Amino acid sequence: MPDIQATLRAATASGVIPVVEVEAVADADALAEALLEAGLGVVEVTFRTHAAAEIIARIVQRHPAMLVGAGTVLSPADLSRAIDAGAQFALAPGLSRPMLDAAADAGFAYVPGAMTPSEIQAGLEVGISTFKFFPAMPAGGLSFLRSISAPFRLHDLRFIPTGGVSIANLADWLGEPAVAAVGGTWIASRDMIRDGDWAGIRRNAEEAVRLARQARGS
Repeated sequence: MPDIQATLRAATASGVIPVVEVEAVADADALAEALLEAGLGVVEVTFRTHAAAEIIARIVQRHPAMLVGAGTVLSPADLSRAIDAGAQFALAPGLSRPMLDAAADAGFAYVPGAMTPSEIQAGLEVGISTFKFFPAMPAGGLSFLRSISAPFRLHDLRFIPTGGVSIANLADWLGEPAVAAVGGTWIASRDMIRDGDWAGIRRNAEEAVRLARQARGS
């Protein structure tokens, strides 16, 4: 049985998780190589394309230094596909009891989304302490996250804000003790991947890693 907390610590260690939407399996290798060359050894492959599971499997098999997560995991069937593909963790934009139960049954590192105190409380009741905060900026940004998490101060919650996070506000988010890491679509956008802009992706990843280290004082 994998150590769920150790997996989540590894996934958030860099402070930044690239969130990617990949349409072509052929792009998986170049994407993984660009991120790894930039010093970013984690990626969240979202289930927003039909090729997601195959892309996860390709990266897992060919790039063992990369910690691969599945994103936009909305159903137990999605979770099974992610696990079968070799994903080491999964995230969802929201929280549902069937998903919590499926992840618990599988003993799998699963990060549900939470944007209300009710969702946080529901997660805590089944042992979840790391949540995706989505959509981070449209929901109200850092001040809103502080407000909804304040009643749970004694529970050592950790959040992964995603949605509107960028180079411009990366340091603000990572300066918040409760933020484990941020999810960023800007590092490797859908257009950049489709156009094969691997040099641009590498530059974005390098800049994200540099700023994350500065923000965390390391």
